[in-house]
Amino acid sequence: MFGSGLLKGLGVTLKHFTETFADDRRKEPSRYEGSIQVDETRRIIHQPISQEGLLTIQYPEERRLLPERFRYIPMLIWDTEAGEDRCTACGICAKVCPPQCIWIVRDSDEQGKPITRPAEFYIDVAVCMSCSFCAEFCPFDAIKMNHDYELAVYDRYPQLVYDKEELTVPVEYYAALWPTQYAVEEAQRARQKEEERRREEEKKKAAEAKAQAKATDGEGSTAKPKRSKEELEALKAQAAAKAAARKGGEGSEAEDKTEDADAAARRARLEELKRKAAEKAAQRKKESGE
Repeated sequence: MFGSGLLKGLGVTLKHFTETFADDRRKEPSRYEGSIQVDETRRIIHQPISQEGLLTIQYPEERRLLPERFRYIPMLIWDTEAGEDRCTACGICAKVCPPQCIWIVRDSDEQGKPITRPAEFYIDVAVCMSCSFCAEFCPFDAIKMNHDYELAVYDRYPQLVYDKEELTVPVEYYAALWPTQYAVEEAQRARQKEEERRREEEKKKAAEAKAQAKATDGEGSTAKPKRSKEELEALKAQAAAKAAARKGGEGSEAEDKTEDADAAARRARLEELKRKAAEKAAQRKKESGE
């Protein structure tokens, strides 16, 4: 029938009107359920997606409870436990910022050497597009997105150019705005600290074991083996034969002496190795018997 769609739309409008009127006559309307009463005139309202009826909030007396992932402008985190800024002035946030609204000046010591902290940090809020690239790419969790959206001013410059003091907030403020994300980050930070502690303990144990092994070994792992008297005599004979060969030329007699000296040195070395092997076998047998 012609005009049936119009009648259906008017019926839906009438239905919402009557439901809203009936809900508003209650002592506590459904839109105020779960809200936070700040004082007699101010209230923070939580609006779920499933809510029906009057959805209009009487701002500024009534304000909506913002979701955790709401983001507006960046903020710098002050680590109250460490007593310092998390920001190291690495400049990654300024590099990835699409509108290029971040300026950083790195601090320096008395000798003029750069140090890992910002001396100046500026954000042009009028240009910031709230993309949160700076927060996502920061390797130190030093910059996060704030929930403060009431930033209207009469003069754009310099009131909308925020400096380091205006941007810095304590880590507890961030934990209150982003409880879920803060808990995940702290758990990851605790795992990293535990991994670093474990690696340090393993490194310390390895060093202690190496020092103990070196102490128990009388000769030491890096000490050169002592040569026996026979080896020294053989080496002397070999050196004398080589010297004679150099003086007398390449004669067969010198070559024979050199070969004899080499053979004597090898035999002496073999005897010495056999002697050490026998000593170690006797020591192991003695230890196993004890």
